[in-house]
Amino acid sequence: MKKLFKTSMLIALSVLLAVSFNSCKKSKSDSTVEPTTENSIKKSAVINQFLNHTVAPTYTKLAAYSAQLVDDLGTLKGEMTQANVDQACETFLEARKWWEMSEAFLFGPASDFGIDPHIDSWPLDEDAFNNLMASPSMIAALDTEDGDVVAGEQLGNALLGFHGIEYVLFRDGQPRPVAELTNDYMIYAYAVAGDLRNRCFQLEVSWVGDDAPASHIAKMEELEFNTTVNGGDLSYGDNMRNAGQAGSTYFTLTHALQAIIDGSIDISDEVGTSKIGKPYTGEDPTYIESPYSHKSIIDFYDNIKSVENAYMGGNEDERDESKSMHAYVKGIDSSLDRQITEAIANALSKISHMAAPFVHNYADPSAHEAMEACQELSDVLGRAKTAIHDN
Repeated sequence: MKKLFKTSMLIALSVLLAVSFNSCKKSKSDSTVEPTTENSIKKSAVINQFLNHTVAPTYTKLAAYSAQLVDDLGTLKGEMTQANVDQACETFLEARKWWEMSEAFLFGPASDFGIDPHIDSWPLDEDAFNNLMASPSMIAALDTEDGDVVAGEQLGNALLGFHGIEYVLFRDGQPRPVAELTNDYMIYAYAVAGDLRNRCFQLEVSWVGDDAPASHIAKMEELEFNTTVNGGDLSYGDNMRNAGQAGSTYFTLTHALQAIIDGSIDISDEVGTSKIGKPYTGEDPTYIESPYSHKSIIDFYDNIKSVENAYMGGNEDERDESKSMHAYVKGIDSSLDRQITEAIANALSKISHMAAPFVHNYADPSAHEAMEACQELSDVLGRAKTAIHDN
């Protein structure tokens, strides 16, 4: 009788534990689906505006101009004229602009797939470049149908991306005289531009998924480049759009909003402490972005414009402030929002008034003023992240 009672108690306890476990399990699963509230609707609107009117158009234009750059360099390679040099330079600067205006959202594929260092490392390793030019076998490998793949797999970050192409196309802030270009230079630039285009397509497809041009998607499939989150079914755009739902890496809509703020904090800090700060402080006087085209200050300015676009609700030609981070933060703390908008404007102003070109004026006091403005912007954005967390 005692044994039967003990057995019955064990059975009952097992059932109770199973029910409790399943109950907890169900509760944990349910918690990954954020309930719909008036506030969650506002957050979703901000996220969708950010994805559709900041991220998507920026990467679409970057992809288009990077593809045009390949075409222009192919034309220049076939017909070496100053007019063709000038056209390639113009296209290069357009592609460069859209890359720099994407740097407030380097989280996601730019980081996960190592695209940022792959296409935007500096300074160019000029010794390695000279060694490459002295290697007939490598030049021959680059001068093939798959030269873009060879470049991407074999050259290394210090010879790839924007700054390798910039080195070929520009001298002392001007398009390089065509007489200084060699066939080997053009073989290299064309191959590197092909790899740059491939990586820009990867960024575009990773964020916008099936809405990307079919030819860009096909190129990713041909190259077997990953374009989804963790190799799964979600594009990076859908992953953020689905924040707070099962399957998204953003557990809540708030986490997605904070990621947008984090991206802006990171680039504001980088512009101030690294891009301007390393040369200005003497930590590394060679750490000059875009030294051959003399476009460093434009790069810095466009980086902060990317913060403005992310915060204000879209690129200038398709902005909706009613669905912006600006409106959301203003609803929480209007004083904080005002500080942020003023800090963005101040950083843009201080950068635009830096002594140019930066490569020759990195120790000018105007550089320090721009550094401080970027730090102030980074700091006030940090307060916005905290405010969003609490709301």
